[in-house]
Amino acid sequence: MCANAFGLELMNASLHYNDSQDWIFHNLNMRIPAQQWTVILGRSGSGKTTLLRYLAGLLDKQVQWHGQVHRVDAHCSTDIDGVHGHIAYMAQQDLLLPWLNVLDNVGLSTRFSTREMAKQETSRAMALLTQVGLADCAYAMPAQLSGGMRQRVALARTLMQDKPLVLMDEPFSALDAVTRHKLQTLSASLLKDKTVVLITHDPQEAVRLAEQLYVFYGTPARAEPLSVPAAAPPRIIDGECAALQQAILQQLEKDDE
Repeated sequence: MCANAFGLELMNASLHYNDSQDWIFHNLNMRIPAQQWTVILGRSGSGKTTLLRYLAGLLDKQVQWHGQVHRVDAHCSTDIDGVHGHIAYMAQQDLLLPWLNVLDNVGLSTRFSTREMAKQETSRAMALLTQVGLADCAYAMPAQLSGGMRQRVALARTLMQDKPLVLMDEPFSALDAVTRHKLQTLSASLLKDKTVVLITHDPQEAVRLAEQLYVFYGTPARAEPLSVPAAAPPRIIDGECAALQQAILQQLEKDDE
């Protein structure tokens, strides 16, 4: 048996949609180590979300894929087929169901459990809401929450799934700067034992959170790895971080020319 925590390795990965011959990305090579944050930056349309959705198993019948994706565990390596049941996906939109209260939204993945399991899972959902600072809002409806509160509910729901691989597609991009900063810090703490792949347009967010950092550039997209500061995330933006942030901006501007 492979260990619960795992990473991924992409080798010469290429993808295009069935209705197009244009490659979204071509000969992509990436390492996503277990129990680390891998952050991907790139201009709009560079293929970041497409890659994430493919890894989540959401595009199988819509695309043509060439290359290899391996699940890499501490003691073994297998193909990606056994991965899809072990992934949680957190989108830019919180996707809360408006007719369910906060507690029921967090426990959505367990609604069909037995009565005894449901009791245990309700307790766990409440504990997670406490961790994200929303225990007092457990019976509120989504419409009563601010954008930051809704994303904290979405984070608790992601944690409730307890999957070893978490894919995050710009989950903080619609929030104000202060709320975004707080949620970055909270997520780094609560997901520290998970393998996380985060897509972002924000170089500062990438520099704060990344343990592995890639910039998607070109058409079709390729992935350029960048070195990150030695300090553990979430980082304080010091001179080294600011220099890296500037280098990322220059790369993204160059790719837009």
